[in-house]
Amino acid sequence: MRLAIIGGGPAGFFGAITAAQKRPSEIVLFEASQQVLSKVRISGGGRCNVTHSCFDPAELVKNYPRGFKELRGAFSRFQPRDTIAWFKKRGVILKAEEDGRMFPATDDSETIVDCLVESARGAGIEVRTKSRITGAKIIDFEKGRRRFELSIGRENRGSFDRLLLATGSNERGYEIARLMGHEIMAPVPSLFTFEIPDKRLEGLSGLSFKALQLVLKVGEKRLKQVGPMLITHWGLSGPAVLKLSAWGARWLHESNYQANLTINFIPERTKEQISHTFQSYRRKHGRKEVGGESPFPVPRRYWQRLVQMSGIPKEQKWSNLTREAESYLLGQLTNAEFAITGKGIFKDEFVTCGGVSLKGIDFKSMQSRIVPGLFMAGEILDIDGITGGFNFQSAWTTGWLAGKAMAGS
Repeated sequence: MRLAIIGGGPAGFFGAITAAQKRPSEIVLFEASQQVLSKVRISGGGRCNVTHSCFDPAELVKNYPRGFKELRGAFSRFQPRDTIAWFKKRGVILKAEEDGRMFPATDDSETIVDCLVESARGAGIEVRTKSRITGAKIIDFEKGRRRFELSIGRENRGSFDRLLLATGSNERGYEIARLMGHEIMAPVPSLFTFEIPDKRLEGLSGLSFKALQLVLKVGEKRLKQVGPMLITHWGLSGPAVLKLSAWGARWLHESNYQANLTINFIPERTKEQISHTFQSYRRKHGRKEVGGESPFPVPRRYWQRLVQMSGIPKEQKWSNLTREAESYLLGQLTNAEFAITGKGIFKDEFVTCGGVSLKGIDFKSMQSRIVPGLFMAGEILDIDGITGGFNFQSAWTTGWLAGKAMAGS
């Protein structure tokens, strides 16, 4: 039996290796570029965020804006614990950081690349780089048997019994799936930063906040996240922003990335607690300048920017603070509104929302419901996770399921 895998990324390699282990066959993996596993190499700043230390499938799926329903069963068959064991068996130890992200103990993505490449070589898989698939069609034989004929480059052709599409967000992969009857959900960016030209942020790039509440407003739609945030040269980033960009990917695309963001910098306190803290600080530090320290746990530089924006004189003392100035400062700390004018780039992960509609895929095997013998895995599917190793985990899981089924009877 001849198996073809199109795409030399994590899902493609995992599918090929799993198939070879289950049933030795002639397996050929095609990669259009000259280098395989390019995303693995650059992930996590060159460290490779392999997976996330979340071992309950019901909790794990909550990190996927699209695909959470279908992945629930898939993760019951292959989840982060299995990923850890898979790499450990091959001599690669993964370590967990405080936030749950898991990396190779070497902190080097080449450790993961070498493991996958060597495992493929050891399993007898033929890896062909610089092999662009320019076409694919089904050839029917007698008794319902069919094969897949692939056009490789301009002249070469090859026929295979089973085909795995693991082409990521490459348009050629979408086109092959479309020609075989699958619906494609229009791909749009996910996991990106917000461009916010605002004087409150100017010159404060690199300033971070630990736990804020952010509310994204896109027309009448609302999304809320609580978490860390980072000021960038062009606006805002950080885990809370990236999660909003993922969950609101389609809304933001439809609005041409024009939206509003409301931020509460002290979400852990009630209005009464905030008022009490403010008045208590004012009485206790009446002789001090307002622009010195904040009564609340916000970075000093940001507090000083708010004081400056309020028009309060630099030498203003707490004892002489007006009601209007107090109202402005509290409003900026609990209900600050920012206008989003565009999207930036989050360089650690390159993720799209969209791809092959999940309705046409059997998630027990990752086989097409339309074309028997055709399988799909990884980012070609309309699945995407938030930052933290979740996108790689869906690639490992769907690749493993596809490889196991491809090699079956």
